Amino acid sequence: MDVNIKILLKRIVDLEHELKREIHRQQQQFCYQVKNGKVAFKEGILHAHKKFKVGLIPWLFSSQLRNLLSIPIICSLIVPFLVLDLSLSIYQQLCFRLYRIPKVKRVNYFVFDHHLLKYLNVIQKFNCCYCSYVTGVIGFAREISARTEQYWCPIKHAHKVRHPHPLYINFSDYGDAENFLEESSQLRQSLKKRPSK
Repeated sequence: MDVNIKILLKRIVDLEHELKREIHRQQQQFCYQVKNGKVAFKEGILHAHKKFKVGLIPWLFSSQLRNLLSIPIICSLIVPFLVLDLSLSIYQQLCFRLYRIPKVKRVNYFVFDHHLLKYLNVIQKFNCCYCSYVTGVIGFAREISARTEQYWCPIKHAHKVRHPHPLYINFSDYGDAENFLEESSQLRQSLKKRPSK
């Protein structure tokens, strides 16, 4: 990999760490901490949150008609997402074992904590759980597909890729026939060392 690209990647990683620290600092103003995987608010905060909760009936009457009409369409997508989730789990159980690469830990992609917020009504909590699930399935799918692509076809595209997955940066350059076989073999080997994240 080009030296300038390595320098830029290092800067990106450093900026990501700085961004995480800044987000953490900003979140402290909302008086909660995550301890042993559980969200804990400072005393009195949850009671204060309840003051901002909009009841179910007022919330429904204040909702725009187009939003209410779209609910059945959105909810109908749960079936394809459940099928995708199950298919991905079966796929990696079978294929990743054959490839001898670590499986993606499904649990790392699913975060459900919005239901703890006392200022959300039951429909808002359901919506948040639904979105968290769908986003989790997509993240899970992205990591599985990224590992599969690195195993089978780790070549960058000639055209610009919008928001490529994190493994893409190390792929073989488009048109680099001379180094492709060696780099492809190295990338396959590196997958075996990739943590089950």
